[in-house]
Amino acid sequence: QVQLVESGGGLVQAGGSLRLSCAASGNIFSINALSWYRQAPGKQRELVARITAGGTTNYADSIKGRLSISRNDARNTVYLQMNSLKPEDTAAYYCNAVYWKDSYTTREVWGQGTRVTVSS
Repeated sequence: QVQLVESGGGLVQAGGSLRLSCAASGNIFSINALSWYRQAPGKQRELVARITAGGTTNYADSIKGRLSISRNDARNTVYLQMNSLKPEDTAAYYCNAVYWKDSYTTREVWGQGTRVTVSS
């Protein structure tokens, strides 16, 4: 089992920056990928960024160049650095982990979410 706890959300003015953190605990060596998703009011949850166990990163086209994902393996933490924030970045941001339950089966787990509000 893997557990995730996000932190770092808040209120920021347009053009500002925030860094979200997601601390993983439990069977962290089974994690295949860690991702950040977001869900704006009235919209579907969407993938923002992903980092695999091997360090490969993927980003949604809408945030490329402004948001970056990274991890600190010593702290079992993945970060989402968000720069040049726009009001449309306002959303609840969720950390997601895909991990190996056994040799053949993966599972995913979600954090509780952290809210980001960008004022214009």
